[in-house]
Amino acid sequence: MAAIVSVEVLLVNLKPNVVRTDAVQSFECQETPIVRIRDADGAVGTGYSYTIGTGGSSVIKLLDDHLAPMLIGRDAQDIEKLWRDMFYRVHATAVGAITSIALAAVDTALWDLRARKAGLPLHKLAGGAKDSIQVYYTEGGWLHLDEAQLVDEALRAKEAGFGGTKIKVGRPHVAEDVHRLAAVRTAVGDAWDIMTDANQGFTLDEAIRRAHCYEPLNIAWFEEPIHADDVGAHRRLCASTSVPIAVGESLYSISQFKDYLQSDACSIVQVDVGRIGGITPWLKVAHMAEAYNVPICPHFLMEIHVALCCAIPNSRWLEYIPQLDVITQASISIEHGRAVASLAPGLGVEWDWDKLKNHLVHSRLHD
Repeated sequence: MAAIVSVEVLLVNLKPNVVRTDAVQSFECQETPIVRIRDADGAVGTGYSYTIGTGGSSVIKLLDDHLAPMLIGRDAQDIEKLWRDMFYRVHATAVGAITSIALAAVDTALWDLRARKAGLPLHKLAGGAKDSIQVYYTEGGWLHLDEAQLVDEALRAKEAGFGGTKIKVGRPHVAEDVHRLAAVRTAVGDAWDIMTDANQGFTLDEAIRRAHCYEPLNIAWFEEPIHADDVGAHRRLCASTSVPIAVGESLYSISQFKDYLQSDACSIVQVDVGRIGGITPWLKVAHMAEAYNVPICPHFLMEIHVALCCAIPNSRWLEYIPQLDVITQASISIEHGRAVASLAPGLGVEWDWDKLKNHLVHSRLHD
């Protein structure tokens, strides 16, 4: 046993490289909680999660006051036990985003520590199903962009080797969405994928209406069309359209994914390691989806999701949307439109601690 001797809790605020807008919000700041765990052997594991502009201080408070102190003296290899103990320590605030984001920062640090001590990259330690995963582009599809900008961004992404692009939908009238999507489809041709994302902006009836209008455009999926906790509405939507329905970025527990899969209420699972509570529950969701023959196309956090996608057999796409470039030494490696899993021991994230200090807004050491 190598006991945990210290836990450092950090918060870094990062400004997005481009303006990011969707049907319900604007992404103003990426608050990035970071946890560094050191054991008695001197090994260190670093994990992280995120918010899109609010709630970061609450996540840090939960980590500082409740989760970090209970880790001191514990065996860092007991990842399942530690996750469960932390979950029940803050059971009154679960299931929910704040708790899951805090759990994810700790859990990913524990996996990083385990992988580093084992001398293995995360994708090998967690399964080793493949070495790379196809990438699609998100940064060029935001809702405020006009048709010409959408087309230019899509063509650049296609030329760069990406396999598809995500276009935000949710303009006031369905005709606006269709015109934007049709302009991109005409430009890129039929053999390139277009994903759509409504960010929970529609009612069921409007989602059914828009899905029917999207069908002739050969859409790869319709993401978060309606409120994320309405399984019944998603089941009715799935039954009404040939467009695959994607859910997951706003689900925070394994049971929520179970309900969707059991109910035939989704075609694609977009489990987010930062919102499900870390690698431990992420892998469980991924394997559960495999049992239902449903592909995994995770939301955001590409720097860690590349390894997780390569750990499992049923991953299909990785979302390319950089968010750590200014505080890491290198971005993910992309070859011929596929993201390649790092062979370095750990999560595969190369932190630049000098650059990170320039964005630091909170730091506390627990020992």
